[in-house]
Amino acid sequence: MNLYLIRHAIAVEPGTPGYEQDSQRPLTEKGCKKMESIATGLQSLGVEFELILSSPYLRARQTADILADVFVMTDRPVISENLTPMSDFAELIGEINEKYPADNLALVGHEPALSGLISLLLAGNDGVSINMKKGGVCCLSLENLRYSRSATLEWFLTPAQLVKLSE
Repeated sequence: MNLYLIRHAIAVEPGTPGYEQDSQRPLTEKGCKKMESIATGLQSLGVEFELILSSPYLRARQTADILADVFVMTDRPVISENLTPMSDFAELIGEINEKYPADNLALVGHEPALSGLISLLLAGNDGVSINMKKGGVCCLSLENLRYSRSATLEWFLTPAQLVKLSE
């Protein structure tokens, strides 16, 4: 399995008037445009998704929708409560294994949850320090998705690198 962990794109800053509820902060116009370029950069690498799972937070859903549109996917992103910012990795892993067997799966979520999940899957603990920028993408390969050291890092790209690939 290839597991693509994708942080949502640039969103309205926390505390912005009209967006007091964190889960309802949308992407900015710049964030939307940059995510389109990031998705095009992913295509240039030959990335394919069978399914996109997204956090229910608006900015993550919008990021997932942009990915689905650029990749011209017939299946829309699926919402998972287990991808919220403080999600439980065991529940997320169980959900994926039970409901979403796929060879190429994208997870769209938030920090620090995504970095924590990457660390768990690479090292078996939270000891790996990772700085995942908004719109950044990490590709892990796995034989079996488990709540332990079970993945190999294939690549980790910043938004700037992915935008450059889209040019």
